[in-house]
Amino acid sequence: MSRQASKDTSVEMAVRRLLHAAGMRYRLQRRVPDMPRRTIDIAFPGLKVAVFLDGCFWHGCPQHATHPKANAEWWRQKLDRNMARDLETTEHLTAAGWTVLRFWEHETPTDVAASIAVALSEVRGGKAR
Repeated sequence: MSRQASKDTSVEMAVRRLLHAAGMRYRLQRRVPDMPRRTIDIAFPGLKVAVFLDGCFWHGCPQHATHPKANAEWWRQKLDRNMARDLETTEHLTAAGWTVLRFWEHETPTDVAASIAVALSEVRGGKAR
């Protein structure tokens, strides 16, 4: 597991390139306020928008998640804890006034970047940058 990329994945890099090219400026790996050891993949702190790009295996994608057969019970518990942690983080940020956007790794970067742009526009009140 230590060899799994937890940041700067190919999907994350593609989305970040599109956001940057569109003139959107963001912060990377921002700590979740009052939650140690948790980070926001892409954060827009001024607007309080948090973007998470979740891997299908690690976060339990309903379409693509697989269930290892070796050591199945341990993996089931591990993946269930990941999903519970995701929900807890989302609820914590929402309660703190953040807009939380979660995307799966299988979603196209173009669609993800477009959804983020729409959400940022809505948070700004429909005003252009």
